[in-house]
Amino acid sequence: MPPMHTKIVATLGPASNNYETMKAMVEYGVHIFRLNFSHSDAAAFHPTVQIIRRLESDLDQPLTVMGDLCGPKVRIGEVEGSPLQVVKGQRLALGLPDERGAIADLPFVSLDMPALLLGLTAGMPVSLSDGMLQFTVTEVRKADKLFVMQSKNSGVLTSKKGIAFPGKFHPLPALTDKDRRDLHEGMDIGLDAVALSFVQTLGDIRDIRAAIEAHGRIIPVVAKIERQNAVDNLDSILSLTDAVMVARGDLGLECPLSAVPVIQKRIIRACRHAQKAVIVATQMLLSMVNNPLPTRAEAADVANAMLDGADCVMLSEETAMGNYPVEAVKFISEIAENAEPYYIERMKGPFAPKLEKNPAKYLAYAACLLAQNAESEGLVAHTESGATARFLSSRRPEHMIHALTPSASVEKHLNFFWGVEPRQVPTLLESHVQRAEKFVHDSPRFTPGKCAIIVAGQPTPGQTEAHTNELKVYYK
Repeated sequence: MPPMHTKIVATLGPASNNYETMKAMVEYGVHIFRLNFSHSDAAAFHPTVQIIRRLESDLDQPLTVMGDLCGPKVRIGEVEGSPLQVVKGQRLALGLPDERGAIADLPFVSLDMPALLLGLTAGMPVSLSDGMLQFTVTEVRKADKLFVMQSKNSGVLTSKKGIAFPGKFHPLPALTDKDRRDLHEGMDIGLDAVALSFVQTLGDIRDIRAAIEAHGRIIPVVAKIERQNAVDNLDSILSLTDAVMVARGDLGLECPLSAVPVIQKRIIRACRHAQKAVIVATQMLLSMVNNPLPTRAEAADVANAMLDGADCVMLSEETAMGNYPVEAVKFISEIAENAEPYYIERMKGPFAPKLEKNPAKYLAYAACLLAQNAESEGLVAHTESGATARFLSSRRPEHMIHALTPSASVEKHLNFFWGVEPRQVPTLLESHVQRAEKFVHDSPRFTPGKCAIIVAGQPTPGQTEAHTNELKVYYK
């Protein structure tokens, strides 16, 4: 099976948290393992990280450990008569717990988070039970404290369920006290990247970056796009985040579900233009939790994410708690085996940059064109920051990108990017191009007499900063 361009993120859990299962998943294309801090803490994950490090050594392959922080969990309190059968058109009260006695003629839904009720007005939507119950606020009894809402459909409401206010700004920061603790303890056990839940603004990314820097390390940040505000602020978020996750579960509660497929495509395109990695997540092969094969719709969904140009696709319940974790990963790789050649065929060459003053991006584009024209066996990028490899990846070349870097953290970061095979290299040779030439000479992936296209970014006299500035056709 040829190497995959699209990366697979696998969530670990009871079904997969063992050496043999994780090894099989890596052999079928997993590059990133997700640890879900909503259900555990760093101490519990420490043995898992040790298994991943052992796998890296045994398989001689860099693997990235991504911690997914919980974020602010917004849940209602106890519902009287739970489970409560709600019928279409029924009115319910929503308010702070102290207001329960002020409206005795309607079933009461309490929310002990005053900040979330600020600015709630008649006509605004409210979603309960993971979107299964939809309401509209019809009356404000006490501003910012007590409301009447009417159900738009029928269903069952139980206590402690999630609540959402689609499109409304939430004054809660994305990084909670629990997240800060999990972040620092997670970095202590060796997290390579961190995903931040319920991002809304650039300020959320600044907060977590400051917390990471205070710890004394630098790891990439993945902004989870699951609120309308994040979609609206995508450009500013992309200016500071390292990657984005299209978290379609909560996004489908915040935005019209019918709009999510197009939102997904827009986010993927924006990320590629910004040279930021994008992960498509949620219910990719959900039926494989219980079945050895997915539905046809799920197979098409995964293929379409690849055809949209996503850097990564992510499995959640499928690998964390499903009965077929390895089979789910294998099926993703089989989809890629069919979807990726068609994606490359349809493009008819690498993506041309927009008309802009960006020599590094144009040099990467030229390298991809040259690799195609010279029938090269691959692109080799030497990069200290990862930028050269990211520029090449954003052009979506048909050739694999062998990204060489002296930095272990950059190596783990580049695992998120389409078509990039990162590799940490020693610094015995001072010249970046010489390091790349040695890699080609030593690698069995390159045939004697065939060429590789080398791209590097070593400062030359007069340059104050390192930028992608060298392009070479190298024959082995």
